Amino acid sequence: GWGLTNESKHIMGDSARFLNGDCHHPHISMTDGRYDGKYLFINDKANTRVARIRLDIMKTDKITTIPNVQAIHGLRLQKVPHTKYVFANAELPIPQLNDGRDLDNPDAYYTMFNAVDAESMEVAWQVIVDGNLDNTDADYTGRFVASTCYNSEKGMTLADTMRAERDWVVVFDVEAIEAAVKAGEHETLGDSEVPVLDGRKGSKLTRYIPVPKNPHGLNTSPDGQYFIANGKLSPTCSVIAIDKLPELFDDAIAPRDTVVAEPELGLGPLHTTYDGRGNAYTTLFIDSQVAKWNIADAIRAYNGEEVNYLRQKLDVHYQPGHNHASLTESRDADGKWLVVLSKFSKDRFLPVAR
Repeated sequence: GWGLTNESKHIMGDSARFLNGDCHHPHISMTDGRYDGKYLFINDKANTRVARIRLDIMKTDKITTIPNVQAIHGLRLQKVPHTKYVFANAELPIPQLNDGRDLDNPDAYYTMFNAVDAESMEVAWQVIVDGNLDNTDADYTGRFVASTCYNSEKGMTLADTMRAERDWVVVFDVEAIEAAVKAGEHETLGDSEVPVLDGRKGSKLTRYIPVPKNPHGLNTSPDGQYFIANGKLSPTCSVIAIDKLPELFDDAIAPRDTVVAEPELGLGPLHTTYDGRGNAYTTLFIDSQVAKWNIADAIRAYNGEEVNYLRQKLDVHYQPGHNHASLTESRDADGKWLVVLSKFSKDRFLPVAR
């Protein structure tokens, strides 16, 4: 009955006119890096919306349409000290303002990283970036959020978006962004009153870490030490040391100095999860496998030691995308169960995906 009843129309607001949806990435709110059971947030990529579900009554109570952007894809929550923000990536660059101007001038296109206030469900701020944002995750200090970002070429065709050998992970300094908003160092676009900040290359609010081409998933290890970006069009994952990020923002080290390992795992790495015992599990979309590998050994190998970081490869059905180990997105990862999601379906199986 959603979109038909008075209650649901009130919750949906202006977006009640959309009769379709494309839900991705449900995540549960946290306090000090542990699930608190208060809310679940989920995004609708087709209509650029974020919804909040109250877990005490298991009902959607708020839906927010994100202004100035198109296609909310990656969504993650602030983990520490609590879920103050819902972080949402807008994937597709569009003209600004998107009212028909600059359609023939792709140089004027851009997209943004968005923060939604978890309690009010109002958009708190937006940060302009270079490239197409994909997936995102937050750290366990409350300061840093990282997003994979492809199409550093600013291409408008599929081939053009895959020419560069490296794209990047964009790291956002939440504290610096909040200070900039408070200081009035922002603008607004069109009818929206949301603060918009410039986080393109050279901004004090962001840093761009080069990683192999078209990275996809971005996953924080439960010990809080690493962001791991998955290569997609590279057989590698890039392990970024979070404790090096303050030095990076102080310009004391180069962006690639934050990469402490880049293990080669197989064809089509998309997402990585963890068991809380130092091992990572990465889906290989092309190989239809999950690779189990040891993070510490991958770092040793990156530093020149002869060590095999691969522990196991397991065949799975088919073309896996997302994977999750139990409690792995919190401090409490227990390594008991691993769920691997089929991105495609073939043969005797129903034609479903994602």
